[in-house]
Amino acid sequence: MSAQRLPLVFLAIFLLIIVQACTGTEGKESETTFKQLPELQEIKPHKPAKIKLKRNAKGGYSWDISGNNADEIIGVDKKLKKGVGK
Repeated sequence: MSAQRLPLVFLAIFLLIIVQACTGTEGKESETTFKQLPELQEIKPHKPAKIKLKRNAKGGYSWDISGNNADEIIGVDKKLKKGVGK
């Protein structure tokens, strides 16, 4: 007798799972909200130092360096002095 009820129990469980899965989202539509993380808002793009290189009549070089980061400007100036030999 229990061997005949076993397939019916599995069938009943299967039908309950299907019915529950099909009726899960009615009336519960929620609006999607996007949250911005504060870490991502604070990141600014990196602006490189701008170099205006000039050559005079005697064959020497001079330059103007501009930018937002003082350490980067000093580093670029050192590289230029080393490369040009000033």
